Amino acid sequence: MIFEQSQLLNTLPNQFFANLVKKVNQKIAAGNDVINLGQGNPDQPTFEYIVKAMQQATAKPINHKYSPFSGLASLKQAAADFYQEHYNVEVNPETEVAILGGSKTGLVELPWALMNPGETMLLPDPGYPDYLSGAALGKVNYETFPLLEENNFLPDYDSFDTQKADQAKFMYLNYPNNPTGAAATPDFYQKTVDFARKHQLGIVSDFAYGALGFDGYQNPSFLQAAGAKDVGIEIYTFSKTFNMAGWRLAFAIGNPTIISALNLIQDHLFVSVFPAIQEAGITALTSSQGTEEIQQLVGLYQKRRDAFIEAALKIGWRAFVPRGTFYVWMPIPEGYTSETFADLLLEKANVAVAPGKGFGALGDRYVRIGLLVSPAKLVEAVSRIADLHLFDQGE
Repeated sequence: MIFEQSQLLNTLPNQFFANLVKKVNQKIAAGNDVINLGQGNPDQPTFEYIVKAMQQATAKPINHKYSPFSGLASLKQAAADFYQEHYNVEVNPETEVAILGGSKTGLVELPWALMNPGETMLLPDPGYPDYLSGAALGKVNYETFPLLEENNFLPDYDSFDTQKADQAKFMYLNYPNNPTGAAATPDFYQKTVDFARKHQLGIVSDFAYGALGFDGYQNPSFLQAAGAKDVGIEIYTFSKTFNMAGWRLAFAIGNPTIISALNLIQDHLFVSVFPAIQEAGITALTSSQGTEEIQQLVGLYQKRRDAFIEAALKIGWRAFVPRGTFYVWMPIPEGYTSETFADLLLEKANVAVAPGKGFGALGDRYVRIGLLVSPAKLVEAVSRIADLHLFDQGE
């Protein structure tokens, strides 16, 4: 028997990067030495103190049972304490925290929980592609708003389409930003709250790279802005801060009505997260070892950033210098699209990069570089690209 996919599944966007992965794997299988700068998966192991906490937690019989549907109260308290300590944000753990099986889960399920079919959400262009999955599954419409280099890849609220803002119910923001590496400022977040109030717009701050700030920059939380909890939430993942991408653990924090809806939909979809993982998450958030580990991780990414940007500048390839994340957003030469440029680098230089088009139409003049290999490998990748003579050399 053959069973056809539902009409809902047929509305899902194509996984743009699946084709890139296929191409890279084919090159590697053919015996080529590919330097893969197209990925977004942390290359470092989870911090050892967290792994040890997980090992101990898995041995506890209590953790072999179902977790409370809305997650462990102790993890919610740890999340609230973490925000108090690092961002001076006061949070009620009972009503203002939701435990998530990874930040993607929260971002994709939010339209199901808080929007009705036909309503509109606002999404950044360029932006994280899986935002579109949430719109499709929730049967809601979306409009994009531009992130432009001349505005440091921040939305320009002064020139924002007023009608578009009035008609929308939610707006997604992501800083530090994937794919551009741009960072937000406290002033920007205060303007965001004012904008949201003016247009009765809910804000969802995707804070996935919040701990990764370069040159000493401490990324602000959206919730630090006055009135932020009145208009929205922030989603914080363990994936990037603690190298826990495969563990699938995150939390949403902020407006209690949004949190309540997320908890309710998760009651029907999941039985929360394996309790041992939640216990390890508590250790991650509360251990004093975390501060030093995170500082070392940020230093590692900054060394990689600096090595890549310096090497690229020597061949005339000028970066938008990121203030956070582990990406560099690079312009492409004239005469190429992001896909044709990426294909050229893979075919002729054995260097894989992520085409900017995968993040939205406005990304098509860029490629994303992942800082997830050693500085030496990043410099070697630039050297290979230099041999193609695509840029004005030697400034």
